[in-house]
Amino acid sequence: MTKKVAAYGSWSSPVSAEQVAAGAVRVGGVAFDGHDPYWIEARPAEGGRHVVARVGDHGWPEDATPPGFDVRSRVHGRGGGAFAVHNKTVYFCNDDDQRLYRLVRGREPEPMTPAGPFRYADLTVDAGRRRLLCVREDHSDEAAGVTNTLVAIALDGKQPPVAIVSGHDFFSTPRLSPDGTRLCWLAWDHPHLPFEHTMLFQAKLDDAGLPTDIEQIAGGEPEAVFQPSWSPDGVLTFVTDRSGWWNIYQRRDGELCNVCPLEAELGQPHWWFDMSTYGFAAEGRIVAARCDAGRWKLGTIDIAAKRFEPLAVPYDTLGHVKVAEGRVLLAGGCATEPESVALLDLATGGIEVVFRGAKIGADTKASLSEPEAIAFPTSGGSEAQPVAHAFYYAPLNKDFAGPEGAKPPLVVLCHGRPTAAARTTLDLRIQYWTSRGFAVADVNYRGSTGYGRDYRHALRGERGVVDVDDCCACAEHLVREGRVDGRRLAFSGAGAGAYTVLAALTFRNVFKAGASHYGVSDPVGAIAQAHKFESRYDQYLFGTEPTTLRARSPILHVDKLSCPVVFFHGKEDKVVPPYQAEMMVKMLKRKKVPTAYVPFEREQHGFRRAASVKRAIEGELYFYGAVLGIELADKIEPIEIGG
Repeated sequence: MTKKVAAYGSWSSPVSAEQVAAGAVRVGGVAFDGHDPYWIEARPAEGGRHVVARVGDHGWPEDATPPGFDVRSRVHGRGGGAFAVHNKTVYFCNDDDQRLYRLVRGREPEPMTPAGPFRYADLTVDAGRRRLLCVREDHSDEAAGVTNTLVAIALDGKQPPVAIVSGHDFFSTPRLSPDGTRLCWLAWDHPHLPFEHTMLFQAKLDDAGLPTDIEQIAGGEPEAVFQPSWSPDGVLTFVTDRSGWWNIYQRRDGELCNVCPLEAELGQPHWWFDMSTYGFAAEGRIVAARCDAGRWKLGTIDIAAKRFEPLAVPYDTLGHVKVAEGRVLLAGGCATEPESVALLDLATGGIEVVFRGAKIGADTKASLSEPEAIAFPTSGGSEAQPVAHAFYYAPLNKDFAGPEGAKPPLVVLCHGRPTAAARTTLDLRIQYWTSRGFAVADVNYRGSTGYGRDYRHALRGERGVVDVDDCCACAEHLVREGRVDGRRLAFSGAGAGAYTVLAALTFRNVFKAGASHYGVSDPVGAIAQAHKFESRYDQYLFGTEPTTLRARSPILHVDKLSCPVVFFHGKEDKVVPPYQAEMMVKMLKRKKVPTAYVPFEREQHGFRRAASVKRAIEGELYFYGAVLGIELADKIEPIEIGG
C-alpha cells in the first residue's frame, strides 16, 4: 500500500491519547506458592490500585485480593515487597491503613497488626515458626526520626510484633535458609544509598527464633550488595558490584566466589523491596537475568563451569524473576509487547503468558517503532566513560511517510530517578509521538543503570551537569547524523527527569521547547520534602557544598532561560509542591517567554487519573505544535500560552 506523504509531526495516528491514558497495567511483584503463580497488578483504570492476582482453578487470571484493598507498602516512601503467599494464604500490606492482613482463600481479609504509625514491607513467611519476617518502619515520632527494624509477626496476629534486628538506618531482604536455622539480611546507614553501599549479614537463629552470632559477610563502601538468598543446600548467595559489575557471588568455606564473572549487570538499584533478578533451578544451576548495554536477557548459569547460557524468551526488559519446581515466573516486555507475566518451563522451553499488561490492536502493532541502541560522544566524557547511551525511535506509521529530504522533529526523554534506566518495553507514550511523525530519543545518561558501576556513579556530585551534558549531546549527535531537524528539538521529563529538562533549558542552548511534568525546579525545596530514605540523596547527587545546589537550581536562574516551556503539575503534589512550577511560569511570562501552565485538581506527584494523563500528553503535543510550527492532525482542546 502506498503511504501518504505528509509533514513530520502532522500524521494521523492509531495511538490515541485515550489509549495512553488507559495505560498498560504494571507488574508490582511476582511469587510462587508451590507450583502456583501470583503477581501484583497496578491498574490505571482503578486509580492505580494494586491487586494480587493468580491463575485460578479454571486456568485464567483472577483476583486474589478483594475490592476495597490496595496492596501497597509505603516503607521508604516507595514500597515493594507488599505481599507473600504460603499454602494458599496471602499475607499483604494494605495501602489505606498500612496494616498487614491475612487472606485465607474463600474468606475475608483479617488484620494481623494493630492500627498505628507503622508500615511494613518485604514479607517472608517463616512457616516452621508460624510467623512473618519483615521490615517495619516506625513513624510514631517523626520529629525525632523515623526508625526501621526487622520484626517477626505471628501468622495468627495474636501477639504483638517482636523486633529481632535493629541498629541501622535501613534494612531489607530478610531471607531464611532452607532448613530455617539461619537468616540473612541487608542493612545500610546514612548518608549512603542502597545502590552505592550496603552490608550483608547472616546469623544463626536460636530456639526462640532470634538471631545470634551475627556476622557481616560482604558490603561496605564502595560495595553495593543486592538480593541475598540461599541455594537449595543452604549456601549463602548474593549479587555484589565489587568487580565493577553486579555479579552473583557465593560464600563457600568462608571464601567469596564470583560464580560467573561477567562484564554485565545481574542486579539493579535497590529502590524497592523484593526486587529479584535470579533464582535457583537446582543446586549448581541458577536462572538469572543479565543486562548488557541497557537490554536484558534471561539465561542459566552453570556454577561449576562458570558459564552463562541464554534462554529463548521474547523479552529484552526483565523485572521480577522467581524460580520454583522447574519453572520461571517473570515480568518481562519488549518493543512490541507490553509488560507481561510469563511462565517458562525449563525442561521444555515452553512459555505461557499468564497475564498481559495491555491489548494492542492490529493497526497499532503495524505502526510500532522499535528502539535502536545508540552510543554517542558526550562533553565532559572521561577516558573511562567517553560516551553516553540512548534508545532511538524513528518516526513510523503504516499510512504515512515524510517528505523526501525532510527531517523529523525530535522529542528527547529523560527518565526519572537518576539511577534508573530507559526501558525497551512497549510504551504507548513513546509510540504516541513516533506514530505522529516525531523521532524520540530515550536517554540513559551517565548515572543510569545497566552499564556498570563506573557509569552509574559518574553522576555522583554532578547532577545538573553530567545528565544535562548527555541529553544535549544526544540531540546534537542525532542532528549531526542527519536524522532529525535541529530547528525542532524538544526535551520532556517527569519528576526528577524534569529537573534535567529545566536545567538543560536554563543552562544550555540546544533545545527549542520543553515540557516539565511535576518537575523539580528548586532542588533545595524538593530535598526538604524528602522521605528518610532519600533525605541524603542530594549529597550523593550534588555534593555537600550548598553553593552547588543554588548554582544548579533553575528557579534561581530564570534570567538565563529563554526557551518555550509548558508545565503540568498536580495541585496536591507534596513531593514537588506546585509553587515550583507556578513561580517559574510567573517569571517566564514576565520575560515574555512563551509559557503554559496546566494544573490538575486532585492530582499528586505523578498523574493517576485518566483525564489528567490524556490532557497532559495532548497539551504537550499542542504546545510543540504551536511553538515549533507543526500543523497537527489531532483536534486538541487548546491550552493558554502566555509570554
